[in-house]
Amino acid sequence: MSKTVEFFFDFGSPSTYLAWTQLPKLAAEAGAEIVWRPFLLGGVFKATGNRSPVEVPAKGRYTLRDFARFAERYGVPLRFNPYFPINTLQLMRGAAGYQDHPRFHDYLSTVFQAMWIEQKHMGKPEVVAEVLGAAGFDLADFEQRINDEAVKERLKATTEEAISRGVFGAPSFFVDGELFFGQDRLDFVAEALAK
Repeated sequence: MSKTVEFFFDFGSPSTYLAWTQLPKLAAEAGAEIVWRPFLLGGVFKATGNRSPVEVPAKGRYTLRDFARFAERYGVPLRFNPYFPINTLQLMRGAAGYQDHPRFHDYLSTVFQAMWIEQKHMGKPEVVAEVLGAAGFDLADFEQRINDEAVKERLKATTEEAISRGVFGAPSFFVDGELFFGQDRLDFVAEALAK
């Protein structure tokens, strides 16, 4: 593969879910590899002073409508989670913990679907256990992974790296060192990969 696209993501972002539905196809068409970079959006918000668009009522209403437009354009389901915002620390540790595991993509699919299609309260450990158990994940293994100090450090380090590189929200992409923010900028990501 001649090109890579780094994908900084957090499950708590509906925009990230939309990007995740499109990025693999976009990367495949460009002959590019996705470098998966799970990070903590809450940590980035705290460091940068940014916040979710839904915290601004008029912007929130518009953003939700815009997400619906993009979901329709992409031909994917999207049901805004009534428990939003959700604390994703456990989920993101899981993403970091499964990053080199054969079921990494199963994990992503399971969590994104539970969050943004099935509208599950994925901030509750018992709901996470129910969802992952139903998908055939070993819950003892999951617990071990999310409590592993190396996994915690990897997630923290990736979050700090994102901040140092100018990331202020999710999803964020890097192609050849250039930052692109938001699922609505995937056309720019595709253009950068085509160069």
